[in-house]
Amino acid sequence: MQIKSPQFKDNARIALADANLQQALDNLKSGFPGKRAAAIGRLPEFDQLRDQAKNIKNHAIENLDFYLETFASKVQDNGGHVHWAGSSTEACQTILDICRSVGARTVTKGKSMVTEEIGLNEFLQQHSVTPIETDLGEYILQLRDDHPSHIIAPAIHLNLPDVSEVFAEKHGTERKHDPQELMQEARDVLRQHFVAADVGITGANFYIPETGSTIIVTNEGNGDLTQTLPKVHIVVTSIEKCVPTLDDLSLFMRLLARSATGQECTVYNTLSTGPRQTGDQDGPEQFHVVLVDNGRSDMVGDDLQDMLRCIRCSACMNHCPVYSQIGGHAYGWVYPGPMGSVLTPKMIGIHNAGHLPNASTFCGKCESVCPVHIPLPKLMRSWRETQHRQQTSPATARLAISGWAWLARHPRLYQLGSNIAIKAMRLIGGKRGRLHNLPVGRGWTLWRDLPAPEGNSFQQQWAQQKHRLSDTGGNP
Repeated sequence: MQIKSPQFKDNARIALADANLQQALDNLKSGFPGKRAAAIGRLPEFDQLRDQAKNIKNHAIENLDFYLETFASKVQDNGGHVHWAGSSTEACQTILDICRSVGARTVTKGKSMVTEEIGLNEFLQQHSVTPIETDLGEYILQLRDDHPSHIIAPAIHLNLPDVSEVFAEKHGTERKHDPQELMQEARDVLRQHFVAADVGITGANFYIPETGSTIIVTNEGNGDLTQTLPKVHIVVTSIEKCVPTLDDLSLFMRLLARSATGQECTVYNTLSTGPRQTGDQDGPEQFHVVLVDNGRSDMVGDDLQDMLRCIRCSACMNHCPVYSQIGGHAYGWVYPGPMGSVLTPKMIGIHNAGHLPNASTFCGKCESVCPVHIPLPKLMRSWRETQHRQQTSPATARLAISGWAWLARHPRLYQLGSNIAIKAMRLIGGKRGRLHNLPVGRGWTLWRDLPAPEGNSFQQQWAQQKHRLSDTGGNP
């Protein structure tokens, strides 16, 4: 996927002016957040489960080497194969080699953000292997030569007419306007690919070292057909998606769907434990797991380690006031929203993704809804500090922060400056009591008025309140 994160500001302006996108985002805002709240309201122990999940993931990450080796050993005991991929290139080449070993020309794929991350589809196509996305949203995007804008609802930026148009064009059929008819048309086309494919590729929501299993959670059943019908099943997953035991998995299953779509549980929850065994009625002849690092091991023990707890539920972006206005494509790479604003700079470099950690109101909603308590605002601040330290942020921003820091270390000057600014803004606001244009705050006043300060500074009010309470024997 082409990196467009450096153009974030331009991408965001285009997104804000896109009426079709804004209509689609309205559906997001009226959907997932409310369903999540309702589902959690029916589970009083939700916050207790979050605390437990955080502890389990922290334990798994701190002992990741042990669990990776245990998982690999169990997969091999079950008759499967494990492949270690340090980079995107290694992962893609490994998958291509497996496909070539069985003469595969066509592969079916379940939805997988890791395969988006490593650019698998483009790589396979360049080497004469045709990947067919089988998740309905991903399939629609593939027909449009498009990319996901959301990690669980990849085509959320599209509306019904967009789907109707591309189906008619690519399938050579009459345009349909009934969602049920469009879904049936997709099923009819995809069934042929399921049957013809030599290899099926899926991701994994989690892997379980205790049993050497992986699990996918879906609502369409395409993942089951992808991994059971072809003679080879390849699981592509990243190294941090570890939950040590099946008991641990059951806890995460209670959190994942509720946080993602507001469901009690997804429709299909499928564990894979090796290839087909004697007596099995279906399943692949070969089972391969490709474990992708791609910079994640460098995050263990550093300031970003908390990000490795992420279970890709999308709750952070579903509730983000920035994402809800500009959608996922504006972020310019695979992972959008608050979690992408932390993860993307690690993956493609802060020099390419420097805008993303700054694309936040820091309202804290992302952290408050995260099922594993990832402190996303704190991690974004860490990236901002890195930018300031490496002098990769805009010079004007560094100058402003340095000036503020200097004033903060000189309280008398800070108070003097604040008092002058308050009086000046009150004067500019006049009888209207608001500012239409403020040069140093143009990003705000370009779209809305800024209320002029009405009273004294906070410290002056604090001193006055403290003085009044001291007279009455109270506490401030």
